[in-house]
Amino acid sequence: MDQSLPQLENLIIINDSGTDENYGYYPYKRPIRNLLNYGLILLDKPPGHTSHEVVSYVKKILGLEKAGHSGTLDPGTTGLLPIGLEEGTKIVPVLLLGPKEYVALARIHNQIPVEKLTKIIKEFTGQIFQKPPQRSSVKRQTRIRTIYEMDLLDQYDRLILMRVLCESGTYIRKLIYDIGEILEAGASMIELRRTKVWDFNDESKFVRLHDLVDAFFLYTEKKEEEKLRKLILPIESALTHIPAVVIRDTAVDALCHGAQLALPGVVSIPKNLKKDDLVGIYTQKGEIVGLGISLLAFDDFFKQKKGMSFQIKRIVMKPNTYPKFWSSSDTVISITDDNSGNLIKEEEEEEEEEYDEGDIGN
Repeated sequence: MDQSLPQLENLIIINDSGTDENYGYYPYKRPIRNLLNYGLILLDKPPGHTSHEVVSYVKKILGLEKAGHSGTLDPGTTGLLPIGLEEGTKIVPVLLLGPKEYVALARIHNQIPVEKLTKIIKEFTGQIFQKPPQRSSVKRQTRIRTIYEMDLLDQYDRLILMRVLCESGTYIRKLIYDIGEILEAGASMIELRRTKVWDFNDESKFVRLHDLVDAFFLYTEKKEEEKLRKLILPIESALTHIPAVVIRDTAVDALCHGAQLALPGVVSIPKNLKKDDLVGIYTQKGEIVGLGISLLAFDDFFKQKKGMSFQIKRIVMKPNTYPKFWSSSDTVISITDDNSGNLIKEEEEEEEEEYDEGDIGN
């Protein structure tokens, strides 16, 4: 199993099983064409372009049919824009669950003592009420957002430089406006840069569009893949904060065809697993198969020998990536393995959940 993925470490084995090396790939050892189907680019968005335009550029550069981003940035905003490639677009909404960090340059409309400014900024740490601005793409109703950290990095005359670590869905421009209202001086945002999405915060690894063009040229024209491989991460790297569950090879293709996962199909689970947890479901090589909701707590996996264990919410892996080990009927898919009976029951596939890319405007 690929130990480069931290979510796959320290799992508790509940069923012994091996993996067939003839099928699938370890995430960090995927061929480039396969990586382009299950990849993540940490794009450094340039100013002057919408997030949708930037995604379109990436699709054209790499010759892809699908790409999608997590967390829309305004045209003038720069910084981290995670982009999922092809099947990886099904995973990028998970990044909306994590915190975001921004560095903002703002102007206070009157001179304010630094002591007062620092005090007001601290008052905005924690849960705040915020109403999206008029130009936002979401419904304009007051909602609660959490500001985890907010620091005054620098001040020059009426200009201030701030760092904000906040919950997804926080509008930084509105936050600065509200601070100005409390100061009774007024404030407006001048520039904004996103520097972190969950644990992705190493700016030296952010990808610029021209670097992506150069890397893809080297790959297609000179068969040199080293540079392109450095720019595209396996999509599994976006799921480090989601508990991981590993399943048998014999269960993979059935899940890809719309089945649910039963106990005998599970190989290992995290020791702190709780009922109703959102989990990533992986092959024994570490490839993401899909996302599901745990129907059992950790101890229940040792008390029961059969029955449904996870409700599948979204499938990422393409069908037929692994061989078919199941036979279908009107209501039941059964898998035959050395120690397994009926592993999974067929259920209608749910429509993919939509995610609002305009929810993270500034």
